Amino acid sequence: MELFTIITLLIVLSALFGFLNQKILKMPSTIGLLVISIFFTICLLIAGSFNKTIYEFGQTFVGSIDFEAILLDVMLSFLLFAGALHINMDKLKKQSGPIIIFSTVGVVLSTFIVGTSFYYLLQLIGFPIDYIYALLFGAIISPTDPIAVLGILKEAKAPKKLEIKIVGESLFNDGVALVVFITLFGIAKAGVSEISVSNILLLFAQEVIGGIALGVAVGFLVYYMLKSIDHYETEIIITIAMVMGTYLLAHTLHFSGPLAVVVGGLFIGNKARKTALSDETERYLDKFWEIIDVILNAVLFVLIGLELMVLTFEGKYLIAGLVSIPIVLIARFAVLSLPIKFFKKKLDLVPKTSLLMTWGGLRGGISIALALSLTQAMQHDLIVTATYVVVIFSIVFQGLTLKKMIQKFIK
Repeated sequence: MELFTIITLLIVLSALFGFLNQKILKMPSTIGLLVISIFFTICLLIAGSFNKTIYEFGQTFVGSIDFEAILLDVMLSFLLFAGALHINMDKLKKQSGPIIIFSTVGVVLSTFIVGTSFYYLLQLIGFPIDYIYALLFGAIISPTDPIAVLGILKEAKAPKKLEIKIVGESLFNDGVALVVFITLFGIAKAGVSEISVSNILLLFAQEVIGGIALGVAVGFLVYYMLKSIDHYETEIIITIAMVMGTYLLAHTLHFSGPLAVVVGGLFIGNKARKTALSDETERYLDKFWEIIDVILNAVLFVLIGLELMVLTFEGKYLIAGLVSIPIVLIARFAVLSLPIKFFKKKLDLVPKTSLLMTWGGLRGGISIALALSLTQAMQHDLIVTATYVVVIFSIVFQGLTLKKMIQKFIK
């Protein structure tokens, strides 16, 4: 199927599902789009069982979409930049301690807790897998999604100090989780004996430190470019070039592209906003990136729902996914509790911060994209199905109940 046809159908479906959500369901945008997309896909599957042509068209359409490439190579950089652009650095600095720990140590610990628990639970239900593949699942499911949760937090009128923790952590842990995943993926392909601890630490340092340094360098360059002119059309084009160029350069240098883009977005959204942008440019820049964010969000969650068309749903895979849900939630609560307890005396935390951040840690498209990138030898179908089950549960069930939970604990 041609690229233009695929893009057209995705935009048409996103617009239609968005309309139905606003007219009928009236759910938060991301949740409503996902629910309608899943319902639409199930209808296609049912219709396809009676009419082979419908089924083949659905399979061809969804099968021709490279979800991993679209999200990780194209959409992710724009979504992360749009999210980072509106984060207040002054508030972020106050919460920097817990955010750094959550998005680094927390991701690594979560990977091992989830992976180890997944490994032993699968043995209990008579479906053993290699430990390294279980760890890969832990790395895949550990990053939380700022895209899915931000709208819900705003609708629930969550306190800014809670919102900045959840969104700030999500923006940074995507980059760290990708580094952890790449490391484990390399070990799984080459074998444990072929990769040393020093190689792992070097890769981790190169990706993380290199990504942050690149983001700062590009941020400074673009800041001076924006400061030297006052022409909002050109300045918007410069930010687009910044996102795409930074991500491409990071990929070429083997740095973390997500971290580089987030740091660059924070730089432009704060330093440039204060001293380099005119009021007119700031207004147009914000509106432009809000629209980009909305469009890509819509397409992403429609894509997540459509992926149901090509998944392999076996009973044992679904069971593995269902038992993963409490594992993921307990692991997240565990890795959050100790840092939150440590920072409780230093920071003014909202009540039940651990519980709210656990429930607000929604999983999204990044997890599905990473799962889809696995080879068949790495228990591809099992991990993709388990990941999909956890993602759908977190977005729909946790997403729909998060607002009530915030309102219950925070008056």
